[in-house]
Amino acid sequence: MMFARVTFRRWLSFIDRLNPDLSSARINQPLVCFAYGRRSTSSSRAREFSTNRCLCAKARTEPNKKKRELSEKKLTRYFVDHRRVKFVAGSGGKGASSFHSEPRKEWGGPDGGNGGDGGSIIIKADKFVKSLAQVVSVYNGQNGQSGASKNCYGRNGSPTHISVPLGTIVKEEGETIVDLSDHGQEYVAAFGGIGGKGNRFFLSNENRAPMTATPGEMGEQRVLQLELRTMAHAGLVGFPNAGKSSLLKAISNAKPAVAAYPFTTLRPHVGIVNYRDHEQVAVADIPGIIRGAHLNRGLGLSFLRHIERCRCLLFVLDISSPEPWTQLEHLRYELDQYEAGLSGRPHAIIANKMDLPDSTEKLKTLRGLVKQRVIPVSALTGQNTEELILHLRELHDGHPLGDGCEDEKLKRH
Repeated sequence: MMFARVTFRRWLSFIDRLNPDLSSARINQPLVCFAYGRRSTSSSRAREFSTNRCLCAKARTEPNKKKRELSEKKLTRYFVDHRRVKFVAGSGGKGASSFHSEPRKEWGGPDGGNGGDGGSIIIKADKFVKSLAQVVSVYNGQNGQSGASKNCYGRNGSPTHISVPLGTIVKEEGETIVDLSDHGQEYVAAFGGIGGKGNRFFLSNENRAPMTATPGEMGEQRVLQLELRTMAHAGLVGFPNAGKSSLLKAISNAKPAVAAYPFTTLRPHVGIVNYRDHEQVAVADIPGIIRGAHLNRGLGLSFLRHIERCRCLLFVLDISSPEPWTQLEHLRYELDQYEAGLSGRPHAIIANKMDLPDSTEKLKTLRGLVKQRVIPVSALTGQNTEELILHLRELHDGHPLGDGCEDEKLKRH
């Protein structure tokens, strides 16, 4: 029926091209069509249709219309840094119990094949994966096939690979098992069960006609915790609304959400700072830390662990606050309470929002109270960001990846 209608419409469009005046007269006429040798007339109601391709076509969107950017709250749905996953590996196939029989060879002996092994579940680190959002809560491995007669072995179950980002830590009952920090590094989360043996396996001189066949073993079952810790050279640490996201946006290629209210950043952002000698330094924007963060207040422990992977720290202080030097004391206290000596890593103090009034006087007071270098910047206007980028390179060259005792300490975590 559909084929007849399409053919009929093609003929009408061809006639309209020859004589367009007939199209208006034919609209109010009853529609007559032939389908599979049957003649049907819609005299009760007349169908009006258009042969114009533009009217029948689907409405197209404007090509120059830009895609709306996702908000920070929507981005958090796609960024997951911890999962509790149950792994159930595949079970082995059962062995077969059969005897070979054919003409002129009635006593061919046992020919039951072994079952295939179950598929294992493997966790693999992938540098192109940035979140644990694609990891589900339960994984079941593929079972092995059963054996068959004529000494046919069952097929082994295919292994299941799970891609996770670099820096993923696998824990079991709170204890760290493996740290997947290299691209392509694998860890077998659950081993597949061994396939059962067929009666051919039990053939011996003492037993020429074994009837025994064993079932396959069950696959291993484990419940593991996956935690993602951001891998970056330097981390921006500061209180909410200190201007960390604006600063990261000013010195790198990252585009985090920026707003005039606290806790704008709900997930870590990593930006890349490019230098003329083609060296790249990764800088992570850690969400705002408040007092009592080591007691899991605010965003708490869920983002403090991202600081563990940073080689250097950049303490971002809001110079417009009444006493910005107290922010530095509280930040160091929270880091040391979470992990002893964490605030003692190579770091720099950044006095942000220097474009606001009374910032120069507070900067002098801050420099008189601390012994470390203080870099005044303004993320809004870009003031003195060059000095910060150069000092960041000095910290990076002084503590490169893969060297020093600090790296051994980071790997143990």
